Amino acid sequence: MDFRWDLVWSSLPTLLTGARLTIQLTAVSVFFGIIIGTVAGIARISKGPIKAFSAAYIDVIRGTPLLVQTFLIFYGLPSLIQRPIPAYLAAIIALSINSGAYVGEIVRSGIQSIDRGQWEAAASLGHSRRQTMGYIILPQAFRRILPPLGNEFIALLKDSSLVSVIALEELVRKGQIIIGRTFRPFEVWAAVALIYFVMTFTVSRLVNVLERKVAPES
Repeated sequence: MDFRWDLVWSSLPTLLTGARLTIQLTAVSVFFGIIIGTVAGIARISKGPIKAFSAAYIDVIRGTPLLVQTFLIFYGLPSLIQRPIPAYLAAIIALSINSGAYVGEIVRSGIQSIDRGQWEAAASLGHSRRQTMGYIILPQAFRRILPPLGNEFIALLKDSSLVSVIALEELVRKGQIIIGRTFRPFEVWAAVALIYFVMTFTVSRLVNVLERKVAPES
């Protein structure tokens, strides 16, 4: 069977439209995921019920498939609130909650990697725990967790393909639509794979550049 380059080229505009939605979903979800994860990560090193709640959230989300979480948000939650949830909103919620759990562990490990003596030094200067965390610990931790945060972005970029199951027309769903029309799966999936590779490769290079910019001067 000959490889039909003409099909690949004619499909690119449609696939790139799906890729744009994929990037949008990932960027928005990682933004909210970082907010959720930062709160969860700080809570993980706190004391009391908030620590147990954060640990339970991280363990449950990391221990269940993103596909099931998406189904729960899109199909399960509407049965409780008695109103439908738009596919786009359901995807953002599911991806953000999922990302937040992984970012939470990244933030926790980054905070705990900072020398404990810095907490004691800040306390001796009269800084509160909140001031120490906001102005001293988190800025240093951010430099250390930037590479794993970049990896999380790349992982979520690929995992966002799962939202195609709720008929959201991101990259994978666009590919499925084209295959249903042309009956040429190899060419279409090859094009989809190539677009994913270009996106993830670009993100990894951008993360490397950003990492060098925020690295402390030697």
